[in-house]
Amino acid sequence: MELLQLFVTASIPVLKVLLITALGSYLALDRVDVLGEVTRKNVNTVVFYVFNPALVGSNLARTITYQSMVKLWFMPVNILITFIIGSVLGWILLQLTRPPARLRGLVLGCCAAGNLGNLLLIIVPAVCKEKGSPFGAPDVCHTYAMAYASLSMATGAVYLWSYVYNIVRISSIRGTQDSNQSAEKYSTSDQASCTEPLLSSKERVTVGENRDQYALPYTAVAEEEAKATTSSKLKKHIVMVFKKINLKAIFAPSTTGAVVGFAIGVIPQIRNLLIGDDAPLRVIQDTAYLLGDGAIPALTLIIGGNLLKGLRGSGIQKSLVVGIIVVRYVALPLIGILVIKGALKFGLVHSDPLYLFVLLLQFSLPPAMNIGTMTQLFGAGENECSVIMLWTYAFASLSLTFWSAVFMWLVTRL
Repeated sequence: MELLQLFVTASIPVLKVLLITALGSYLALDRVDVLGEVTRKNVNTVVFYVFNPALVGSNLARTITYQSMVKLWFMPVNILITFIIGSVLGWILLQLTRPPARLRGLVLGCCAAGNLGNLLLIIVPAVCKEKGSPFGAPDVCHTYAMAYASLSMATGAVYLWSYVYNIVRISSIRGTQDSNQSAEKYSTSDQASCTEPLLSSKERVTVGENRDQYALPYTAVAEEEAKATTSSKLKKHIVMVFKKINLKAIFAPSTTGAVVGFAIGVIPQIRNLLIGDDAPLRVIQDTAYLLGDGAIPALTLIIGGNLLKGLRGSGIQKSLVVGIIVVRYVALPLIGILVIKGALKFGLVHSDPLYLFVLLLQFSLPPAMNIGTMTQLFGAGENECSVIMLWTYAFASLSLTFWSAVFMWLVTRL
């Protein structure tokens, strides 16, 4: 298959996304105000709690079985690799650009987390329906494409809300602390005089010199108490870590829908009740599938509306935006080709062209839109995030078309 034909095939799904995104941006204009900020939040809530779980759960239930799960085990590992490599490249970008502390989590998150759900759900099934697709029968290709994209979306949500969420949270806290410390430097001398130490400097020196006179002799009991104190501190630290991790965010509705879909697909008794033309409870599956069909257009319209905020501009460094674009659209795809070729060579993945295409595409996606939700939540870098999203998604129209064509050409020769 000629590379030019593959390029045309890859460009059609991206153009569809661009048209719906442009419509979302138009509807979000102040003079139109059909998809204003409040409306977007309400629609996004419906998508988050209803459409996405229905889409993920219904597609996984139809296509996932125990045998297919054994074949697909590498996909969660592949997504983890994209997060790790993206984080390393993001850390290098931070060392080169030295952004403010409140933006470090945003930059690192944009380099690490790609849009593993929404865009894959749009692009991969659309590629299957094109005439020049190298993935076989359109109906079979579409079914498996939705399953692969749904699994990618569910896995990506877990990594995003457990890793990037906490990075953005810690970065926002450090940024707030830095601003508070800088504000304290300009405090008045009257405030400083009200905080005199209870002990004078001479008294503190005397206490420090005589501290050893009151120390208890070193014994085995003291050593055991020290060990007990260390273990108790360790337990407290572990408990604090689990408290700080937002389990509610990790087990988002999409993740819950994926768990339900896996359970239905893997357990034969439940599968026979819900899946198939002769299943007695097939109406439940059909209803979930019908609800899931509303997710993709609604998500794309919301993306268009959210990108409009980036046009208002911000004081973000241009080098940060350029660096994120280079990381996501140049470095990660090239590294992804090496990773997938190595996995195929060592027998870690099966040679299904559609499966390999999805694995490769996971390395070339723009940043996850949910990062914007995190910046809104913590009030750190919201305007800068809008600018980053605007430019990265603008370049994604060219990047995704190019890499999709390259990946389709590559998987037919692996």
